[in-house]
Amino acid sequence: MTTFKDIGLNAKLLKAVTEEGYDTPTPIQAQAIPHLLDGRDLLGIAQTGTGKTAAFALPTLDLLIEEPGALRAKHTRVLVLAPTRELAGQIADSFRTYSKFMDCRVETVFGGVGIGRQIQALQKGVHVLVATPGRLLDLMNQGAVKLGEVEVLILDEADQMLDMGFIHDLKKILAKVPADRQTLLFSATMPKAIAELAGQYLDDPVKVSIAPESTTAERVDQGVYHVATSDKLDLLEAVLATPDMDRALVFSRTKHGAEKVVRKLMAKGFSAMAIHGNKSQPQRLKALEAFKDGRCKILIATDIAARGIDVDGISHVINFEMPNVPEQYVHRIGRTARAGRAGIAVSLVAEDELYYLRDVEKVTRQHIPLLPAPEGCEAIVRPEPSRDLRVPKPKGPAGRSGYGGGNRSQGRRPQRPASKKPHGRPGTKHRPARAKT
Repeated sequence: MTTFKDIGLNAKLLKAVTEEGYDTPTPIQAQAIPHLLDGRDLLGIAQTGTGKTAAFALPTLDLLIEEPGALRAKHTRVLVLAPTRELAGQIADSFRTYSKFMDCRVETVFGGVGIGRQIQALQKGVHVLVATPGRLLDLMNQGAVKLGEVEVLILDEADQMLDMGFIHDLKKILAKVPADRQTLLFSATMPKAIAELAGQYLDDPVKVSIAPESTTAERVDQGVYHVATSDKLDLLEAVLATPDMDRALVFSRTKHGAEKVVRKLMAKGFSAMAIHGNKSQPQRLKALEAFKDGRCKILIATDIAARGIDVDGISHVINFEMPNVPEQYVHRIGRTARAGRAGIAVSLVAEDELYYLRDVEKVTRQHIPLLPAPEGCEAIVRPEPSRDLRVPKPKGPAGRSGYGGGNRSQGRRPQRPASKKPHGRPGTKHRPARAKT
């Protein structure tokens, strides 16, 4: 069995990993880290909970140890881009944890908080900068950060960044990063837009694919209730009151819907909080911490806000509303199947959501069974519609699947300059050269 000692990481990193109680790398760590130590670009298809943060953080920190260099004002050697504040914060925390026995300055920048402290933190330069695209562009425009010496560029949850409309921000940022760099792109899914992004910005990458969508779906005990939209709140209350409910993550499609669910549950005596884009950063952190430590048993979230939630012990994921992109369903239910453990996912499906359910079943390649009605809800839980029922696809933006709209591929794709960096041979390390100062 492969251990972290076998991979060839620096002793300082091994000490940090050991202190965290890790000995055996996860599949994505075992497959990715050796290639990254050789300086290769990498395209990783992996979902949250597979250990991908350590897969890119450890070899990146190994580079900083093996090739030390003085920091320059406003510059960073490593740039990590993430779609949400929560995910950016968790990535930065991981870098700090693994770098505790080395000299490494890690900073995080994201919107929703004052920019002044972030400008000040970047003045002397940093080793690792974790950023959301929008705030990073703001800092670049103000001259507070420079990307001309980036040696390693990491794009995490790239599919979500495209889904959130960050493609133009990404292109502006990538235009400022040296072509001679190591680039890592991680995505939970592989839509056409991600393949195009990888082809444009990665140089002969190694591809590592872990836990395809169907695998996550198979680990989770899934079920569905067919119910009228007007009865969903009553049914949700009954589901949350079942004896096996420990900690539940409930998904709403909209911010307004999330707040409505919280008000309903709190009025019934449930401990519930919401996390969505309209919440301030302190409010989001407060809700997330309460959910993590068990003070709040029910967290209502929108898909974008939940992207950075990495919490062990979630017994149930409840789809109060079905996602209109089937891959998002897999992201959702994966929150309750951490590190190989099983979990329960319950979906409340109204008649106008049947199309989304059928789409999910096609993606996961399995039929989601009907659940028996909770006690007292027999009158509102409906029988399963006929499998032959023709369900019209919703019209307008809500009915579109995919990422970023239909005009992503229009126009000419800019050509990436040929990279001069050599690729690694077995047993050797080849790193991208630092930008000249």
